[in-house]
Amino acid sequence: MNIILGHTSHSGIKRDHNEDTYGIDLEIGLFLVADGMGGHDHGEIASALARDHILNSIKTQTPIKQAILDANQEIINNSLEKPGDLPMGTTIALLKVDDNKYDCAWVGDSRIYKFSDDELFPISSDHSYVQELVDQELITASQARSHPHRNVVTQALGVTDNSEIKVSLDNGEIKPGDKILLCSDGLTEEVDDEHIAEILRKPLSPKEIGDQLIIQALENGGSDNITTIVIEFKE
Repeated sequence: MNIILGHTSHSGIKRDHNEDTYGIDLEIGLFLVADGMGGHDHGEIASALARDHILNSIKTQTPIKQAILDANQEIINNSLEKPGDLPMGTTIALLKVDDNKYDCAWVGDSRIYKFSDDELFPISSDHSYVQELVDQELITASQARSHPHRNVVTQALGVTDNSEIKVSLDNGEIKPGDKILLCSDGLTEEVDDEHIAEILRKPLSPKEIGDQLIIQALENGGSDNITTIVIEFKE
């Protein structure tokens, strides 16, 4: 199956530098977004370490989960060598495509969505404090969007030991016309799923869709770094 690809990243309105990064390897069908943790030192280093280590590992046939665990350990090791009271950390959201099948993995609150048959389906589920409250039916998804602790992640690379970290996995099938979106929480903090679906529904190229998603996030406040990868699948 052929793909059309669009990708972009923006520092946002309120941040003076971009701690997000993303990686693409079309040869092995790998796409990832990493969001360096802004509340920790050297977030941009953590996201870049995760990107480079995972891309290189999967290219040499390392299983996805193991590649992420190895990246986690590398970030922890590097963090010990850096000054600062807090370890550096990053989220990760990863998609690997093989013909009409995909495998996904994530840690943290960067997200993966599938747009199929004119509907938006979340593939990932945030590792976050508010998502735990939603799962326990203590608050609604709508309330989670304005919760004061909505940005608190419960899992991240570089801050959780491999014995305790949760790497979530999923897989599925893709058909012609489907689109997949990978994004950092700078998008989903400002643009809800309904409006993400509206933009993905437009007859635009993946690059134009990604640009419109970022423009919408900026117009809604642009409070964080914003990164999107949009993949459209064709016959």
